[in-house]
Amino acid sequence: MYGGDGLARAEGEVMLMPFVLPGELVEVEREPKRSGIARGRVRQVLRESPDRVAPPCPYFTRCGGCHYQHASYAAQLAAKRSILAETLARTGHIEALPEIEVTSGEPWAYRNRIQLHFENGKLGYREMRSRKLQAIEKCPISSPKLNECIGALNRMVRERRWPDFLQTAEFFTNETDVQMNVLETGRPLAQRFFDWCAVEIPGLATGVIEYDGYRVGYGSFFQVNRFLADPLVRAVIGDARGESALDLYSGVGFFSIPLARVFDRVTAVESGVGAARDLEFNAKRAGVSIDAHSENVDLFLRSLSRAPDLVIADPPRTGLGKQVVRHLAELKPREIVVVSCDPATLARDAQGLLAAGYSLDRLTLIDLFPQTYHIETIAKFTSSRTS
Repeated sequence: MYGGDGLARAEGEVMLMPFVLPGELVEVEREPKRSGIARGRVRQVLRESPDRVAPPCPYFTRCGGCHYQHASYAAQLAAKRSILAETLARTGHIEALPEIEVTSGEPWAYRNRIQLHFENGKLGYREMRSRKLQAIEKCPISSPKLNECIGALNRMVRERRWPDFLQTAEFFTNETDVQMNVLETGRPLAQRFFDWCAVEIPGLATGVIEYDGYRVGYGSFFQVNRFLADPLVRAVIGDARGESALDLYSGVGFFSIPLARVFDRVTAVESGVGAARDLEFNAKRAGVSIDAHSENVDLFLRSLSRAPDLVIADPPRTGLGKQVVRHLAELKPREIVVVSCDPATLARDAQGLLAAGYSLDRLTLIDLFPQTYHIETIAKFTSSRTS
């Protein structure tokens, strides 16, 4: 099921348990109920699924980052495809779904961004459903450069000069440079600490780095899978051409810039001030014209009176929401492409667009997060009505 847990019935009660596969027979230890939900911890797998594999990460089942390392990659993709279809049908009440296409890449060493926590001379990730630290020496889903950072930081964190105020830091890399964003410190990052880090981690920066031609500043969002950036753009834009396109939640211009090469007019909307500045810089350097707005999407759509030919929306996990769906339904653009990171909110938004006269013509599951339960979906909606 979505969330990484298996579902079983025991003594008439539904129970959730992680790290199991369909059809397996397992011995389970009950855990105390939380919020009325029954959970179990697997003590032993008595009958294994043929899809079960040995997880390569020594921290798997304790670290909260991965959920599917015990399943073959083919089984992971099949499970995600099934979960997506079931969620759209059950939550969105969508009876006729198009065939779900699947795009995937390398299942390991794909992440270009990680967040590390520091406690008592150790670094790592949070344990599953816990704030407890799982110390790590390496991370098999992170890129080689990020694992180089983990190794350097593990040496540094044991030294006396390591600052006790540092709790959490985010690292983002293009495999040459590394951007370090320090979070939850309670005080500014000391320059001498950064200088020390820069010696240990070559290419370290606190400001901006270049990623595939995009300037990505401190706090700006960028896709985390270093292997699927180009396939994602191709899957979203495809062979679309026209006079006008609107890119909502545009970030640093990941979709806006390629759109500007095939559309006469492109408008981008991004509420994050830093990301909006990066977008303007990236557009100028790329030599394309983009009408950029640093504004809330809902407020921007209220002021729009004419529909573009194409709308691309890459919202946060909360999805478009009722207000944005309503504004889009009133504008009636010919095509809407939604890039969703949550099947449940996509189902809700799709239900609203279908009720407004759109058809769901294409679904692509692009697996940006192998070894985890997270599902990225590209949904193309088409309206036969004219504005």
